[in-house]
Order: sequence, then C-alpha cells, then structure tokens
Amino acid sequence: MSHSRLVPGVEVLAVPGRGLAVRTPEGEFLSVRTGDVDENALLSLLAGGTADSADEGLDRLVRAFAEAGYLADEPSAPEWPAARRDIRILGDPVLTEPLAAQLTALGARPRTTLAVTASGRSPVGVGELLEGNPCAVVWCLDGPVPDGLWDAADRLPEHGVAWLRSHREGWQAYVEPVAAAPGDVTSAHVRSRRLAATPAHRELAAYWSGPRTSGAPVRLAVPAATLLTALLADDLGRWATGAPDPAGLPARRRLRQVDLRTLTVTEHPVLPVPGVAPMPKKDG
Repeated sequence: MSHSRLVPGVEVLAVPGRGLAVRTPEGEFLSVRTGDVDENALLSLLAGGTADSADEGLDRLVRAFAEAGYLADEPSAPEWPAARRDIRILGDPVLTEPLAAQLTALGARPRTTLAVTASGRSPVGVGELLEGNPCAVVWCLDGPVPDGLWDAADRLPEHGVAWLRSHREGWQAYVEPVAAAPGDVTSAHVRSRRLAATPAHRELAAYWSGPRTSGAPVRLAVPAATLLTALLADDLGRWATGAPDPAGLPARRRLRQVDLRTLTVTEHPVLPVPGVAPMPKKDG
C-alpha cells in the first residue's frame, strides 16, 4: 500500500468510548467507522507511514479519506513558479514593506516603486506600470482611493498582468479580488457594486471624492498591517501557484472587509459590472 498523508487542517483523534473522529478544515467533527481495521495502522498511514501488509478494510478507509479530499497527493506546498516571481508593489510603506517581506519569504521577487510610494496618490499610466515586465501589480493604500487613481491599473489584466489592491476607509479596510484576465472584477466594478448596495450611495461617493474632516488619524497597527498583507500575499500566491481556493467564495469573486479594531474579516461576493447597452436609434 502506498503511503498517504492528511492535508493541512485535517486531523484525526481518538474519542474515549467512541473510536476515531475527523476534525475537518471547517472545524466540524465526523465519526470514522473503522470496523475490524486496526486503528493504529490507519493512524500510521494517515501520518505518512506505510502498512506492513495488504488489508482490504484499511484500503477502503484510506480511499474514503481520499474521496473526501482529506489526503494530500503532494505533502509539500507548491513552489512559486519562476515565470510569476516578478511582482511590482506600489502604495504606502506601512503596507508595502511587510507585503514585500512576506512575498520574498514565499519565493517571489517583489519590487517596490519608490517614486510612486513617496506620494501614493498620483495617477500612473499603464506604460509606467508595465515597466520592468512585472507579472503582477499590487497597490496598497493606507486611506481611501482618490477618484481615477486606479483607472489605468484596471487595464492591466488586458496585458496579461495580474492586478491586486487594498485600501482603508477609517477603521475598515478592503482587500479586492484578484483580476488576472479580461472580464475579472476591477476596482471600478467594486466601486459600482458598493454604491449600488448601499442607500447612502451619495454619501459614499462624496466620501471618496473628499475633502473629509476628521480628528486624530487612524494609525494602522502592526497586527492589522500584517493581516492585510497576509491576505494579499495569500491571494497572490494562490494565483501564482494555481493552488485551489479554500472553502467559500473564489478569490476572483470575493471582496473582503477587515475591521481594523477587532481584526474581523468578512467576505462579500462581487461580480463584474456589464457594459451599458447603447440606446436604440429612433426612426426619423
């Protein structure tokens, strides 16, 4: 029998008086009916060991774990492919610096654009964004997105470049979906969907446009910045390696809102906004 190993997040435990149980990645517990199978032999196999002899009952249980998606074909995480290592990062240093460190640890080659980082609020053309032939561009703002700032960047997927971004509005931060191909969700789509989903659409549009009066500024603490950049790095890593999305919404159709006071993450589905159909011409 070939050896098997549980995928990360799946655990098997012995329950006194009830046999074995599985804890799933979602935190649910499922009972395992082992019958006459040696539980120690099953646990050894699930930990990556091998069985001494063929056992039909043991084979059946291992197949059940595999069919449920609880066994890993490859015990090691996929490596970051060389063709997708060059990542361009723009924005505010409180976010770009930890993001660059995380991407480097994952095997990417991040490059922070200092000229844009200094201001973080100036529009950049597509040609400038494509300098150096990056395979992905990430833009992180420690504040709201000014009107028109990301218009050019929304065209990056048309050039085969992945586009990922995040920004903060007071104590709420937003991690927008990965846009990697024409037809994916852009920043303009997210703004349109958010305006359509709130009765305070006039106020939200005015908030984005500014000016805004506020008291003491919100300071992005290290734990909050680490969480935001970890979400960005995870989305980018899944795009680069082709790793499957976790349970829930797919990365290309998911807007995440982070409460920076409690570090609570909530997910919201988001779809592209179709183009407006032209008005039909009238005779005469």
